[in-house]
Amino acid sequence: MVTSERMSASPTPTTASSPSLPPKQYGVTKPISILEPSEADIQRTRELEKFLVEAGLYESKEEAVKREEVLGRIRQIVKDWVKDLTRLRGYSDQMVEDANALIFTFGSYHLGVHGPGADIDTLCVGPSYVNREEDFFFILHNILAEMEEVTELQPVPDAHVPVMKFKFDGISIDLLYASISLLVVPEVSVYYILLSLITKNSVLIDLDISDMSVLYDVDEPTVRSLNGCRVADQILKLVPNVEHFRTTLRCLKFWAKRRGVYSNVTGFLGGVNWALLTARVCQLYPNAVPSMLVARFFRVYTLWRWPNPVMLCVIEEAELGFSVWDPRKNPRDKTHHMPIITPAYPCMNSSYNVSTSTLRVMMDQFQYGNKICEEIELNKAQWCALFEPYLFFESYKNYLQVDIVAADVDDLRAWKGWVESRLRQLTLMVMFMALRLLLVK
Repeated sequence: MVTSERMSASPTPTTASSPSLPPKQYGVTKPISILEPSEADIQRTRELEKFLVEAGLYESKEEAVKREEVLGRIRQIVKDWVKDLTRLRGYSDQMVEDANALIFTFGSYHLGVHGPGADIDTLCVGPSYVNREEDFFFILHNILAEMEEVTELQPVPDAHVPVMKFKFDGISIDLLYASISLLVVPEVSVYYILLSLITKNSVLIDLDISDMSVLYDVDEPTVRSLNGCRVADQILKLVPNVEHFRTTLRCLKFWAKRRGVYSNVTGFLGGVNWALLTARVCQLYPNAVPSMLVARFFRVYTLWRWPNPVMLCVIEEAELGFSVWDPRKNPRDKTHHMPIITPAYPCMNSSYNVSTSTLRVMMDQFQYGNKICEEIELNKAQWCALFEPYLFFESYKNYLQVDIVAADVDDLRAWKGWVESRLRQLTLMVMFMALRLLLVK
């Protein structure tokens, strides 16, 4: 379990200041700087945090309570679902009593950087005899479809990571499923529930989803489903200060959306990519506060020599047979333009969607961010200047507009998802056609 102190007005003491202990190294290289923040850095951080609050990036206490209530309801629904299946399949009364399923969170909610109205990425972990194809996407789907709290229910079984999307009492949920090689999924320990309430941190359970043993005898879609949680857990373990990481990431995600470079499906970067990039900067500047980390983020990635990979830890090999990112062995990995490697086995490139053109756009934006942060550090600009929206229609005379039309709302939702998943290929085709025309000329 990861805990950290909130940033106070004075610099947080670290092991770097202790003469008897060497500073802990985070990541695959030594830090660039272990410099402590100055009073000016701390003041700029206060101003940044004030800006983020005023920008409406934090949810209300009421919404936070409602999210917890919704997660509690979903936990009970999946537990009852597994018990009913266990009974129907003729297992003993003791097996029915012990039958269980667990709900984990990942993504922005688990990392603690979600905002008002954000969806909750969730994973249901069930026993080996409850499968994804029929039990999850048919039986559980039908249970949810009959509940009046559930709206906009959309199963996507053929996705790279199979998912069921829906709203539960107005809260958007993305629900994945993983069937692991256990007949009984261990229940949450009462001790750890109490501990989580005291520390206000994620619930630690008897089943360690971060342990590699959870991947034994499962298929690749299950590995991809499990790895969302495993990656989020590793990120929180691999950063020097979780609260500083969270504030910095919240800031950079907001910046990316304002500057038009937050979109995995169109070849830019999504939530996990920004989290990994931010975490690496936190490792390189372990004693820095958020105002310093934001500035160092743009400085580091303006100078980064892509396609050198960004990694939080050494790529781990195992004998489970799953492919890991390795351009020396896998020809396809050599073609990746902006490798950002996940820190949990099997380590993968989370940013394979990035193309040469989207990388160029992002590099331009990193340079813009670096310029503004330099002005902020010289007291020539305020934080609001960093978040000026990118004026797309003023920047481009020609653009392609895609209109999506369907017969009803349900069809539109499914059709919109399919079209969005193909936009990156459309962009690449347009780029290749333009290059071909240039070569012909």
